[in-house]
Amino acid sequence: MVLRPIASTMDGDLLDRPASGALLSSPAQPVPPAVLQAISSMHARYYDPITLTGLAAEVFVSPFHFSRIFSRATGVTPGRFLTAVRLFEAKRLLLTTSLTVSDIVCSVGYSSVGTFTSRFARAVGMTPTQYRDPEVGEVLVAIAPHFQRLPSLPALRGAGHSCASLRAGTGTITARVEMPRGSAPADVLVGVFADAIPQSGPVAFGGMANARSGELTIHGVPDGEWTVMAVAAHSPGTSAASFSIGTLGSRVAVRPHERVRVGLGMRAPLATDPPIAITLAAKPAPLVSRMTSPQRPYLRAVA
Repeated sequence: MVLRPIASTMDGDLLDRPASGALLSSPAQPVPPAVLQAISSMHARYYDPITLTGLAAEVFVSPFHFSRIFSRATGVTPGRFLTAVRLFEAKRLLLTTSLTVSDIVCSVGYSSVGTFTSRFARAVGMTPTQYRDPEVGEVLVAIAPHFQRLPSLPALRGAGHSCASLRAGTGTITARVEMPRGSAPADVLVGVFADAIPQSGPVAFGGMANARSGELTIHGVPDGEWTVMAVAAHSPGTSAASFSIGTLGSRVAVRPHERVRVGLGMRAPLATDPPIAITLAAKPAPLVSRMTSPQRPYLRAVA
């Protein structure tokens, strides 16, 4: 079932297992009530016309001050956060309903099917129609305060192995993943993304099964500046959160044949996190390429 709010359990030999560790993530900073109220409004009314001035008026601050405190609390502007909410809802509707693209466009706050389709394709790497391919949902990663999902073990293994020949980079990122205090072992996915709020699949990723704090090395990272993000589905049986995420506060620069080390402090999802739904399924090849090339699953992963 696509977009079910249960993280799939992975076990076995998915890529590698880390050594244990005891490093802790930093505590979250207090969030201004005005920001939380604005985020609540975005989630509740994403289908309505929403402006910066209107949100600021709702929380009784000036637009300039509102934009500043919002960006400080969430790491993105109000406009980018709202776009993330709308794209998340659009992806959810594409994967879980039979609504037409036109109906979905109206349901998520856009007035033009053409404009939405162009923006969706540019951000996601697929058209809305292509996004409805069953393989997209099979390897979906969803991260939101009230909804989290990792792909199943067979799907992750398939994504990790079927595109080994498509590696486009020579860089390496070694990520030290620091689990929250008291958390159970977790299945972890660490991805390297082009955007601060990922909407399309990673350019490279790696995974660990039944892991505690430890290191994971991702090979085949292309030259460039990237966002590194980790998601973890913890085993049941503790009072700690069942899902955690970790991101860096800045972009990571990788040069050809360079090895980079980063640290990711994991924590429970927060209301201030922009919702994300990305798939490890790749953009389908153009018709001409499909006719002249051997067929393979449309999987984007480099692992």
